[in-house]
Amino acid sequence: MSTLTETAETAPGYRASRTLPVRVELVRQLGRRRTLVMGAVLAALPLVLLAAFAIGGDPAGRGRRISLMDTATASGANFAAVSLFVSAGFLLVVPVALFCGDTVASEAGWSSLRYLLAAPVPRARLLWSKLVVGLGMSLAAMILLPTVALAVGTAAYGWGPLLVPTGGSVEAGTAVGRLAVVVLYLFASQLVTAGLAFWLSTRTDAPLGAVGGAVGLTIVGNVLDAVTALGHWRDFLPAHWQFAWADLLQPHAEWAGMAQGASVSVTYALVLFALAFRGFSRKDIVS
Repeated sequence: MSTLTETAETAPGYRASRTLPVRVELVRQLGRRRTLVMGAVLAALPLVLLAAFAIGGDPAGRGRRISLMDTATASGANFAAVSLFVSAGFLLVVPVALFCGDTVASEAGWSSLRYLLAAPVPRARLLWSKLVVGLGMSLAAMILLPTVALAVGTAAYGWGPLLVPTGGSVEAGTAVGRLAVVVLYLFASQLVTAGLAFWLSTRTDAPLGAVGGAVGLTIVGNVLDAVTALGHWRDFLPAHWQFAWADLLQPHAEWAGMAQGASVSVTYALVLFALAFRGFSRKDIVS
């Protein structure tokens, strides 16, 4: 295979940068059934929540302590914030693990990976195209959920300020801007899951193993964060900061927790992405 690659690289008109363009990979991934199913699930969640509130009635005043959930029906902004709150812990992990884990492993599972490399597509180029598309689709999934929730919530509960459970409110336009920042933070905090899934995808020929492994390790991180005996060691767990974005939904936003959480997740992700590229460059491709 290396001989084929070296020969093709010297062929007239060959440009490594033109092989497997990102747009081609994006079209391939958008047309897959799992992409459509995941998009439908994320778009349906706000409708499920709306139906739950319609059946159960006003969520406010059912406990001694007022939480974000109690303000869900106050406005469209509150409904969007609650949708993010109930999905951030697990549901948003799944599309990230799916889109980044079912990349290289799926090609290997279909026995098409070696033919892509023999085309020839340089290994780094192949990984880069798949990583960009995987991350792009993960971000799109995270944007889809609150966008639909904001539209559904506004239609059901009206356009108004974001009511803060601890008191006060955030003007509607400002709240929407902050929700956009929250989505970006959630994406940054899930980069460690993306890194795990992508690295595992370069190590196995089973897409389910890569996706399931990333989700499983993320759950382990959540479990470890619940062990208070670990003390300050939990600060090094990405899961410890997954809800730091709640500090942004206050009359006076606080950024310290989000900055620390993003830095922890990005650091882990960069290491995992580097391991994926390094390992794949030396891997013997047989499928």
